[in-house]
Amino acid sequence: MIRDQMNGGASVEDVLSLWAASLREAKQRIRPLFTQERVAASAAQFLDALLGNEPRKTGWMRAEAAGDSGPWRQQALLGRGRWDADDLRDIVRDHVIEHLGDNNAVLVIDETGFLKQGKASCGVGRQYTGSAGKITNCQIGVFASYVSVKGHAFIDRALYLPKAWTSDPTRLKATHVPETVAFATKPQLAVSMVKRAIAADVPFAWVAADSVYGVGDLEAALRRAGKGYVLGVHANHWFSSWHPDYLVAGEAKEIAEALPAQKWKRLSAGHGTKGERLYDWAYCPLADLDAAEYDMQLPGIWTRGLLIRRGLADGELSYFTTWCPEGTSIESLVRVEGTRWRVKEDFETTKGELGLDHNESRSWHGWHRHVSLVMLAYAVMTTVRSQVNAMMPKKTKSTHRQDSSAGRSRKSDASS
Repeated sequence: MIRDQMNGGASVEDVLSLWAASLREAKQRIRPLFTQERVAASAAQFLDALLGNEPRKTGWMRAEAAGDSGPWRQQALLGRGRWDADDLRDIVRDHVIEHLGDNNAVLVIDETGFLKQGKASCGVGRQYTGSAGKITNCQIGVFASYVSVKGHAFIDRALYLPKAWTSDPTRLKATHVPETVAFATKPQLAVSMVKRAIAADVPFAWVAADSVYGVGDLEAALRRAGKGYVLGVHANHWFSSWHPDYLVAGEAKEIAEALPAQKWKRLSAGHGTKGERLYDWAYCPLADLDAAEYDMQLPGIWTRGLLIRRGLADGELSYFTTWCPEGTSIESLVRVEGTRWRVKEDFETTKGELGLDHNESRSWHGWHRHVSLVMLAYAVMTTVRSQVNAMMPKKTKSTHRQDSSAGRSRKSDASS
């Protein structure tokens, strides 16, 4: 990172100063969570270890970095300590919004798997995870990432409990799951995250998610809140139109196959590691509706539509149901859909650099505490990058990809 920022116009001293100030600020923000100074010190050391150069962030590795003879203080922080991981989640959210907040931001919902060997970890079971690309023994965490022109970072998380867990009081008690926790589908967890963000006055205009979350309660909640969305749906999802310019009814795949060539437009979904992510896109506005019909917070006419993406090499089609203010361009919808790649970068960086999947605690509280501390460490990384970008000359910033930074190895950058 240091050499990267020097080339962009920021000095070594500037970058080091920002790192020190941001880390100090993060520790000050979390200090009120702990009633005992020794627990607060353990949390600060935990944060230091996450941001350290150790390739793995296990309890023994964190203990060694903190100068402890064993991982017992680290384990106590995650398991036996008396502090609220949800309060830490809210601190992380406020920290991210303070530095990255933008009214046109996108809230991206996605999930990731945490591979496990045994059956004792809270929420573990044989279930599909994209992390492994198959059904395997794992935990599933649902996350909300905040994506703006200034950067991207997690602001919320939830551990998914399968019905095999919520219907087994013995397992729930053994892993200290609160009595108030009941079974919730992944879309229901997503709705809760959106509602928390709205209640906290998080500035955002859009929500993007894949087909796991694409229909039902999430759509209804977003419409009532006056938020646009681009949500993945399956090929057999039914669409019908009463738009004066485009009358159609059928499954998404059928509609796509019937589109004339002039309906397709080649656009970039954003910059990736290999350059612009180019696809062919088509947009079908299906209905213009008055916001008053949905008791929406924002008045006016909104458009329900179907967005279709086609791969250039293989012609593979993906489908998205959309909701946006009347007159929204296809370029804007493609931009929103493209932000879903940012959460993949977030998972890659937090697992590869910050030990998101190195949690050794088996309890409900341990999972949420560990993940929330990793989220805070990642927020520090992302906000430092945002501040450094703001220091760069305008010409340099125009050629520097802000969204490539958080996905790069902080350790390899720092040693450059």
